[in-house]
Amino acid sequence: MSPVEEAPSETATRSAAASAHAEASSQTPVAEAPPIHKPSRRRIAQGVAGLAALVAVGWWLTPIVWRMLNTASTDDAYVNGHVTFVAPRVPGQVARVLVDDNMRVSKGDLLVELDREPYQVLLDIKKSAVANAEADVRAAEAQVRATLGVLRGQRWKLQTSMEHVDNDVALLRARVAALRSKEATHDRAKADLSRAQGLLNRTAISREEFDQRREAERVADALANQAREEVSETRVSLGLPPLPENGDLASVPADLNQTFSGVREALAQLVQSVAQVGLPLVSSTQTPKGAIEEFIGRDKEGNIDRLLAKIVPDSPPVRQAHAKLAQAQRDAAEAELNLRYCEVRAEIDGVITRRNVNPGNNVQAGQAVLAVRSLTEIWIDANFKETQLADLRIGQRAEVEVDMYGSERVFRGRVTGFTMGTGQTLAVLPAQNATGNFVKVVQRLPVRIELEDYDPDQNPLFAGLSVTPYVFVKEPPQGPDAGKRLQDVRRSTTPTPSK
Repeated sequence: MSPVEEAPSETATRSAAASAHAEASSQTPVAEAPPIHKPSRRRIAQGVAGLAALVAVGWWLTPIVWRMLNTASTDDAYVNGHVTFVAPRVPGQVARVLVDDNMRVSKGDLLVELDREPYQVLLDIKKSAVANAEADVRAAEAQVRATLGVLRGQRWKLQTSMEHVDNDVALLRARVAALRSKEATHDRAKADLSRAQGLLNRTAISREEFDQRREAERVADALANQAREEVSETRVSLGLPPLPENGDLASVPADLNQTFSGVREALAQLVQSVAQVGLPLVSSTQTPKGAIEEFIGRDKEGNIDRLLAKIVPDSPPVRQAHAKLAQAQRDAAEAELNLRYCEVRAEIDGVITRRNVNPGNNVQAGQAVLAVRSLTEIWIDANFKETQLADLRIGQRAEVEVDMYGSERVFRGRVTGFTMGTGQTLAVLPAQNATGNFVKVVQRLPVRIELEDYDPDQNPLFAGLSVTPYVFVKEPPQGPDAGKRLQDVRRSTTPTPSK
């Protein structure tokens, strides 16, 4: 390198040394005032952001803390609801299945239809039996009316029998009077014959006249004997001895028209007809006249026609026929009901689940063929720890968060009851802690929460979904049975039958 080229380099080196010296001189401590530092915009922004974050955290934590202090909650809770198992009421072969799983149905919708033909044939048979029973009723009524006609005739026959006895008694007395007349005639004829005998001995009369007197006496005697036999005949026809003990041929008992055998026979026939139509029997000591009066006395006005008309529907044959008709009608109604049961319909509104039936299957009565889950009868079963139950009461307000919808959709509800036993005691195989190896575990009790704003068309809930309920134990309970742990006894509206 030439000397000319090295000169600028030395010059630059000296300049740099001079500058360093001057700078070192300027850093010599001098008594000066400290400088004032102003906050930068970045630091201001960081402070505002921190304050905003603190406010946001406080705003987010405040409702959470408030809820923790005022509510009781559990994560052991789920959605529950009623399920109706659908089963046919009559056995038969499945003709049609009109629904499938997950289909929504309404109450009364046709779900399954069985073969109707066997039940239709049985219904036709029962209807024929009803027609026969109705004909039997009409026949029984006609028979009873015929019996009442005979009864009416027998009543007059009894009356006629008593009148015949009275007539025969009068005839007896008339014949006794005729006998007395003929006996008087006979006595006169005997006297005339006796006088004629004396006159004949003195030849005061002729033999011819005497024969006439003797003929008259014999005729009078024969007529008297005839009259006597007629009296005996009449007495025998009245059931009396031919010759009374007192000798008075005209004497008869005062109640002969009530005790005469013919009258009693007519009364027995009347009693037989009375028994056939269901009327009480006449006492054996009752007189025919008393029996007639008793029969007529069954009607206040003594109207026989009205009395007999009342007997028809109450007579045993008619009642028996009506009973058979009622039985036939019940059998027909049962057959018609069984025919209607061939249509298996939904009993509630809901969704079809567990379908296990197909056309052609033979099913039995009571066999579950599918199930219907209710859409509206939904509630929450919350298994609270036993240490949380002290503050829980019926009627307390609750908010429910469903895992399916998250915290964006909160359902409102109300505590409505406590299950009478923990889950351990209600298990199929409850624990037996008497074996000596007992370990205390906090038990849980199912608490029911009914939803108040549930709309299945907007936000449907499905049985088994996990939920988180929050019960506001600090607020006063509201609604039925508020503040209690047990609901009031629900009295039946059906009246208790008297003993």
